[in-house]
Amino acid sequence: MTGAIRVMPWPDPVLDAIGHDPRSWYVETFWLPTLGPTALLLLRHLADRFDRDPKGVDLPVADTSAALGLGPRDGQQSPLIRSLARLQQFELACSDGDTTVAVRRTLPPVHRRHVRRLPTGLQARHAEWIEEQATKPVDVARRRARRFALTLLAQDEPIDAVERALHAGGFHPALSHEAVRWAREQATTLNEGR
Repeated sequence: MTGAIRVMPWPDPVLDAIGHDPRSWYVETFWLPTLGPTALLLLRHLADRFDRDPKGVDLPVADTSAALGLGPRDGQQSPLIRSLARLQQFELACSDGDTTVAVRRTLPPVHRRHVRRLPTGLQARHAEWIEEQATKPVDVARRRARRFALTLLAQDEPIDAVERALHAGGFHPALSHEAVRWAREQATTLNEGR
């Protein structure tokens, strides 16, 4: 893997709907100590690139490494290549073996075994975050329903099918209807901005 690599989003409708953006507070706070700063920086860089090019990007290894402040190194020992390998260890990326890598656009919550390896203070903050999420079930459900609806609309699903899918997925009919309406407004806003 040298020269340039093709990096594509690795879609997962559920994770994309309920996961954490690599640029979020959650990822910076709890994934950073687990992944390390270089791998997280790469995830953030790719999230920005995927926002502009949702079908994928070609990354010149040496140029991208230099742009991220990692030095213009190429080859298997490039910090960029090592960071991609680290993302694969955590199942946040997968490779076809040579020239194409798929990378998650959103991250799941940090697994319990990794939370146990965090410093004590961060373990406590994570427990507080979990508890806070549990005390706001309607807000959490609304956020998840909206993300799920937005994901399905982005895949060109018809509005009525999206609402039925949300309801079949266990969301209250009123919440499903509100989420679809919100997602449609967001999609319209995004399309007008292009």
